[in-house]
Amino acid sequence: MLRYRYAILSLTLPNRSFNMFPEMRYEHVVYQNPFLAMRIWQIDSDNLDPEDIRRRKEQDWQQKRYSEWHYHPEIEFLHILKGELTVFCREERIVLREGGIGLFGSSEPHLTMQTKDGHLSYLVFQIDLRKYWDLSTLNSMQHFSEVIRPLSSLNYIFENNEQARRQTSALMNEIYQEMNDARIGYELAVSSRIKNILLLLLRNDDRMQLNYNDNRLLGRLQPAVDYVEDNLSEKLSVSEVSAIVNMSYTHFIKTFKKAVGMSFTDFVVYKRIKKAEQLLLTSDVSIADVADAVGISNIGHFYDMFRRYNECSPKQFKDRLREPAGQL
Repeated sequence: MLRYRYAILSLTLPNRSFNMFPEMRYEHVVYQNPFLAMRIWQIDSDNLDPEDIRRRKEQDWQQKRYSEWHYHPEIEFLHILKGELTVFCREERIVLREGGIGLFGSSEPHLTMQTKDGHLSYLVFQIDLRKYWDLSTLNSMQHFSEVIRPLSSLNYIFENNEQARRQTSALMNEIYQEMNDARIGYELAVSSRIKNILLLLLRNDDRMQLNYNDNRLLGRLQPAVDYVEDNLSEKLSVSEVSAIVNMSYTHFIKTFKKAVGMSFTDFVVYKRIKKAEQLLLTSDVSIADVADAVGISNIGHFYDMFRRYNECSPKQFKDRLREPAGQL
């Protein structure tokens, strides 16, 4: 039984990280609220897989065979309310029991299976962190860019730090309740709790798994970031922006990727789409005018870029925001 109804479209899509693993399944995540870019629901199950299937899944993981595994751009938290669930990442196997929490990074392949007879109940929480990058949080959010290692490297926090685990559990339960109740201001409540979870991870990362970027680099690049933000409607070139911070073309693109966690080109597209989302939600201008206002003069290219980040057209994005939460 699923307490929160949702739809999943399972597709096999080309992905630069997983072309070598064609047996993996790409999962298309349909958000309960596209502006929050997340979904959370409860799964209840009494279906323990037969022993031979559990043994096969264990052997597949040990032998690096990934049949039935899946991935998605959203990071994913699992919170066990009752029972036992075994989760597999490519580098580790974790057994989660009541109160336990597991974390998978963006596009990180994973598999779960019930491994104890009886009732199993757990929350699944998926978030596209790209939606939470803005100038006010850029310095902190770049720690979650997964340039070197996936976020599953933080599972040790939930295993070893009871306080962090309990606080994250409470925040997830509150998010689930807020999404189901959909009272006025629930978007503020949900987004603030998401950032609280990220803050818990950042401040309890004793092994420094998140701290591989040099924050001083971001400070050096701040004039370039500000310039992009102020000139999204104009044509932006790497040569022009790199000159603002007195860097060569090559040094700038390497430094930008290291400091921000994404390429300069991807960052500009991301900021343009974020501005387009704001215009679609706060004004009645045409889609062509929105595209022009964010510096994408080719309307076809604008549609392609918008779908890349939202998996829907600009019109669908605007229409979906008018639907009540949970109506999918």
